[in-house]
Amino acid sequence: MSRNAMLDAWVSEVAALCGPERVHWCDGSKAEYDAMIRVMIQTGTAVPLADDTRPGSVLVRSHPADVARVEDRTYICSTNKDDAGPTNNWMAPAEMKATLTELFRGSMAGRTMYVIPYSMGPIGSPIANIGVELTDSPYVVANMHIMTRVGSAVLDVLGDGGFVRGLHSVGAPLGANDPDSPWPHNLEHKYICHFPETREIWSFGSGYGGNALLGKKCHALRIASVQARDEGWLAEHMLILKLTNPEGRVHYITGAFPSACGKTNLAMLTPTIPGWKVETIGDDIAWMKIGRDGRLRAINPEAGFFGVAPGTSEATNANAMGSLTGNAIFTNCAMTEDGDVWWEQMTDEAPEGATDWLRRPWSRGTARKAAHPNARFTVPARQCPVIAPEWEDPEGVPIDAILFGGRRTSTVPLVTEAFDWTHGTFMGATAGSETTAAAVGAVGQLRRDPMAMLPFCGYNMADYWNHWLTFEQRTSPAKLPRVYFVNWFLKGPDGKFLWPGYGENSRVLKWIVERVEGTAEAVDTPIGRVPAPGALDIDGLQLADGALERLLDVDIEGWLNEVPLIRDHFAKFGDRLPTSLAARADDLERSLLVAQE
Repeated sequence: MSRNAMLDAWVSEVAALCGPERVHWCDGSKAEYDAMIRVMIQTGTAVPLADDTRPGSVLVRSHPADVARVEDRTYICSTNKDDAGPTNNWMAPAEMKATLTELFRGSMAGRTMYVIPYSMGPIGSPIANIGVELTDSPYVVANMHIMTRVGSAVLDVLGDGGFVRGLHSVGAPLGANDPDSPWPHNLEHKYICHFPETREIWSFGSGYGGNALLGKKCHALRIASVQARDEGWLAEHMLILKLTNPEGRVHYITGAFPSACGKTNLAMLTPTIPGWKVETIGDDIAWMKIGRDGRLRAINPEAGFFGVAPGTSEATNANAMGSLTGNAIFTNCAMTEDGDVWWEQMTDEAPEGATDWLRRPWSRGTARKAAHPNARFTVPARQCPVIAPEWEDPEGVPIDAILFGGRRTSTVPLVTEAFDWTHGTFMGATAGSETTAAAVGAVGQLRRDPMAMLPFCGYNMADYWNHWLTFEQRTSPAKLPRVYFVNWFLKGPDGKFLWPGYGENSRVLKWIVERVEGTAEAVDTPIGRVPAPGALDIDGLQLADGALERLLDVDIEGWLNEVPLIRDHFAKFGDRLPTSLAARADDLERSLLVAQE
């Protein structure tokens, strides 16, 4: 029990509905975490890894039908359908709760209901927020221990205040003599439902990732985005990095990128420019509030990394690999003969004699994948070799620049600076990315993903853009971060990437902070400002002949073709679309036509 009457009453109400065998209040201790790992090992959910390889780590393998977020079963249940907007699935709150109540009835029979009080952000931070998740999954408890701050200290800060309510069940009740499954879930029914007006999350049937770890996308983005709108701050799908130049001057940058666009790699970048240093504040989510100094100050609300494993290697992200030396939970990876994990591209040479994520024998040359494409690692952020000392500063860090990005093989230059905050909002609102083989839809198809929030905005996205626009009135425009659009994925006529990416992206970051400091030159174009000739540091970089010119070129014809696509995108939002964004589309077309003459 707690000292919060609302919490105690809710826990009692849910226990009566779900019928668990017992109720356990999580205290956040290491002993509790270790107990969850033992339970998972005993039930066959987890396999311990070799202590001499990755001490304190386990491999978990889910059911093949429960391997990723289920966006088609994710709902925003606002009272008014238009408040959810055209990018979200919607159902009326009363109707959805009636359906879910019957599914939850008796759903935890034979299981323990865990009460997880958690803080998104450092406990007690003015930017942090408290939630409580009720779940019947030890896997969820263990992951929440890593991804959030869990336990009694959270209840002390909560006192008798309000909190985000998260109810989760795998939907697999047990009879008195029923054996448990290594991965309990519900094949027939999966719902991930958000009730933004009452700050509730109800999740049923899935035990995987963001479907079940309700502090992550559900609370930290979908519910928090609504809280941020109501309270005057921003909850964003953004990395936060700290960049220090050779003279010791520090700048903080956030960045929003859709999947497969190098977000985690940028957050943990190893710069190739001598004397420059990148440290990590966060790799996925940023909460930003206007501080006493009038600047946007950001925290990483998470305490861990829940990263995609395939493609992560010493070559692509050595600092992520350095985080994974122990105390990690790996999900749906392969297992090697010597008791380690493996996934595609982790090493130059695949192992012999491994076991794939479906527990089948797997060896080098096998056609099928060893790890699931969405295989994950969960690891404490404090283990990152380049975690910044101030990553848990309760006041947050002052943001100098915001990056938007996407995977575009043509049209969009390497880097573009917005003219002003409204133009930067326009850039984010029209951001898109070409799909890869790992995404739903045809390869190379342009998918608009505004601010990388398409799956995560908890209300009408046109209202969300309007909320962004209000920040010019909330503080001095001069104190707002500068906004940039970056694109590492331009290709030349031969189909090869023009820019080497990875550590070389530090050259773009250098130009950005030099713009913030007022020392780098830029050229005005119809789409924004691009680096002036000689302003981008390419010293020692071997680029193909003409590559830099193509990287910074503004393709007038390509952008004229883009304008009607932008208007089609905006048309989905009808009268809710901010008029200033529609005006920016008109301004863009006029500027392009003038440049074409």
